[in-house]
Amino acid sequence: MQLVADAFVIPLKRFDLAKERLRVNNAASVTELAQQLATRVIEACAPRHTIVLSESDAISEFASALGCDFLRSDATGLNDAVQRAYGALQSRFERLIIVHGDLRDPEGLGSFEPGAGITIVTDHHGLGTNVMAVPTGLDFHFAYGANSASLHRQEAERIGCPLTVVTDSPWRFDVDEPEDLVR
Repeated sequence: MQLVADAFVIPLKRFDLAKERLRVNNAASVTELAQQLATRVIEACAPRHTIVLSESDAISEFASALGCDFLRSDATGLNDAVQRAYGALQSRFERLIIVHGDLRDPEGLGSFEPGAGITIVTDHHGLGTNVMAVPTGLDFHFAYGANSASLHRQEAERIGCPLTVVTDSPWRFDVDEPEDLVR
């Protein structure tokens, strides 16, 4: 079986649980916002193969309605979910591009051409990892969370893989805090 060049993998929480830091007063509007952001990210990934990763049946239906494949994850947390997906998909794709479903300006994702090896697109603080392209078949360990960009850089160095870090992409803006909505 010939491998497909690459695929986007978008991990998504149930929309009614997503964006915890924004859920101060109006949970219904945050749920709607989470779905709108994810929809825009998925649409921006076209025409490339896109796989949504989640534990939720509702997210499965959402992904299917948008023409995406769905990979069920019963993992404990984001890192475990992405790690398992990486292992499960390496026999189908040469490279996975993991992108978060809360990018404020996802336009152009579908034409993204990562560098050789691993490419990290940091958040606007330079600390988080909003988009990351990783060739399959590597002994790469995902480390999302605090200072993930630095941890992912260290991981690329540990395995001796070429690394490109992008700090000035429009994809550096995600929506986590209330002030991210007004930038």
